[in-house]
Amino acid sequence: MGGAVAPLLVLPIQMRYGWRMSFYAFGVTGLIWAAVWYAWFRDSPEEKRGRISPPFTAATGASPASHAFPWRQACRSSTVWSMLGLAFCYVYVYNFFQGWFHTFLVRGRGFSEASLLLSALPFVVGACANLAGGVASDALVRRLGVKSGRRVIGASALTAAAVFTVAAMFTRHQVLTVVFLALTYGAITLQQSGVFGVCLDVGGRSAGAMVGLMNTLAQVGGLAGSVLYGYIVERTGSYDAPFIPMAALLLAGAALWVNVDASREVGGDSPAGLMHVGQRKIAATG
Repeated sequence: MGGAVAPLLVLPIQMRYGWRMSFYAFGVTGLIWAAVWYAWFRDSPEEKRGRISPPFTAATGASPASHAFPWRQACRSSTVWSMLGLAFCYVYVYNFFQGWFHTFLVRGRGFSEASLLLSALPFVVGACANLAGGVASDALVRRLGVKSGRRVIGASALTAAAVFTVAAMFTRHQVLTVVFLALTYGAITLQQSGVFGVCLDVGGRSAGAMVGLMNTLAQVGGLAGSVLYGYIVERTGSYDAPFIPMAALLLAGAALWVNVDASREVGGDSPAGLMHVGQRKIAATG
């Protein structure tokens, strides 16, 4: 939602006061938020004023005990490697919307500064798709099981994102370009909830480490995409040429989803699905 609101705030500031003023405005806002967060946030419920009751802490399973991440089992897991690969692939494309989207619209499709308000559309679609993807992923897990449920939405969404990327590359109509790219972004965010769901499924007690590992490779993909987009444009003279590797990587990510098995915890002796049952029982009785 922040990405959707940003153009509505940034563009009027830039058009009236210049681009530097938008940096000052958001920089000051960030400092204010940092101060509020520092004063309000605490690392555990017990540190909060008016602390919550101990039964809630027990129900959430909070424990000071630490659990080492099973690196050996993770390195031998095709699911873990597939997760790292697909995260690299989809964030390579995802970061186009963070770093190059507005440049592409202006230089590749001839948008004026005023018409860039339409650039909020992908982020509106993405916010809705992210929520819908989480609901759909949970529903598919209940219907098909954790293994197939996670796979179906992930592979289908990234395949659709690749198709929409190709469509955006071939259209020259300004509004249609934004619509196709909004659908690309929406399809990517639709499967994103499932990505984090799989990290929780297979990570178990080390879910935080699994999320961190996945997200590290994802940001490597984002860095590569942000840099290579510019190089490809420079070499080819076309703002559409970078869409070719973007579509290819989205298809590669969809293929990697087929190899993801979220039904067993990495380094654990029991199926990940049993963990979900236990969590639901805690939620029901807590």
